[in-house]
Amino acid sequence: MSLPYHPKLIPSAKKLRKEATAQENHLWYDFLRSYPVRFQRQKTIDRFIVDFYCHAAKLVVEIDGIQHYTEQGIAHDEERTNILLGYGLTVIRFSNQEINMDFSRVCQKIHQAVQEKLKV
Repeated sequence: MSLPYHPKLIPSAKKLRKEATAQENHLWYDFLRSYPVRFQRQKTIDRFIVDFYCHAAKLVVEIDGIQHYTEQGIAHDEERTNILLGYGLTVIRFSNQEINMDFSRVCQKIHQAVQEKLKV
C-alpha cells in the first residue's frame, strides 16, 4: 500500500535532508543508513514530513527538538501521530537529548521496534 502525500512537500523534504540537525545526522549516518532494513529520511506522508520512515516495518521515527515540548508543539505532534496511526503506522519519538546522551539505547529501541513489527 502506498501512503498518500502532497507533492508540494517534496522540495521541503529535500531541503530538510540537506539541513538536518546534528541529532538527525548522527542517527542517520551512524545507524539507520546502514541498517539492514531500509529507512528513508524526511519522508512525506499525508501533509507531513517525518524524520525517518521504514516501509517494511511501517515505522516512523521522530527526533524532537525543544519546539516539540511547547503547548502548541505537543498538540501538533498529537494530531500528527493520530493521523499517522490511522495509516497503520507506529510512531516512536526520541528527544535530541536522548540522541546525545544515550545513543546506543535509542538504536536498540529502534531495532526492537523494527523486529516486533516484522514478526507480524
